[in-house]
Amino acid sequence: MFTGSLVALITPMRPDGAVDEDAFAQFVEWQIAQGTHGLVPVGTTGESPTLSHDEHKRVVEIAIEVAAKRVPVMAGAGSNSTAEAVELARHAKQAGADGVLVVTPYYNKPTQEGMFLHFSAIADAVDIPLVIYNIPARSVVDMSVDTMARLAKHKNIVGVKDATANLTRPLHTTATCGPNFTQLSGEDHTALAFMASGGHGCISVTANIAPALCSAMHTAWTEGRIADAMQIQQRLTPVHDAMFAETSPGPVKYAASLLGRGSDHCRLPLAPVAEATKAKVRAAMTQAGLLN
Repeated sequence: MFTGSLVALITPMRPDGAVDEDAFAQFVEWQIAQGTHGLVPVGTTGESPTLSHDEHKRVVEIAIEVAAKRVPVMAGAGSNSTAEAVELARHAKQAGADGVLVVTPYYNKPTQEGMFLHFSAIADAVDIPLVIYNIPARSVVDMSVDTMARLAKHKNIVGVKDATANLTRPLHTTATCGPNFTQLSGEDHTALAFMASGGHGCISVTANIAPALCSAMHTAWTEGRIADAMQIQQRLTPVHDAMFAETSPGPVKYAASLLGRGSDHCRLPLAPVAEATKAKVRAAMTQAGLLN
């Protein structure tokens, strides 16, 4: 169900900081029209840490409504509170999401056993496909392959978004979790290398502003047109660099604003991106043919 180019959706906001629901709905429609294979609302790129519960749920609902089953929606439902993650996952299921993305608990620093119990509790509570989001750089904890293999035995735990950038990880995950356990890169630079090591796709930041190219790259890969896929990846590499010149989603929201896809506003504590970053984003987009 979750393969190819999935987009870690930004959440457009009005200059006053309120969620721009109309801009978000239009953005989702554009993503589908451009060939994106799946939608991931209210992840870190969607500024989930600063959305209220009501805002979080509404963004999920809009994505599902606009997608109308044309592409799958994997709703962000992570929290460092297990009870809160269960609540968000239940809402996602009721709203009609195809799956949920649940991040490893941040700040609490649970042990491997703590993570096993956390994800098991969510999967037991809500009958919906669950994808583990392993991102040590933001959550401080790193789920081991052994812990993931234990969780993969649960009927509702179907895969991982791996943002470790460790290209030996998918090899070991395939060996322990099996080839049907979905593995999605969470790091744009490694998308093709990750798939070459056994991955099935990428949950992408860059796809927010280059959805057609990201989709074409994954399609070329699955069709065996490796040289075509590599050519697109090389073309997008400066864009990937620019999207992380500062803390995401600052640069990608600025990039989206250049395309007329919402404002560049991020909620505090994220600051407006620096002028040097803006110049880098513009230059990379122009070089890649995303801006005239």
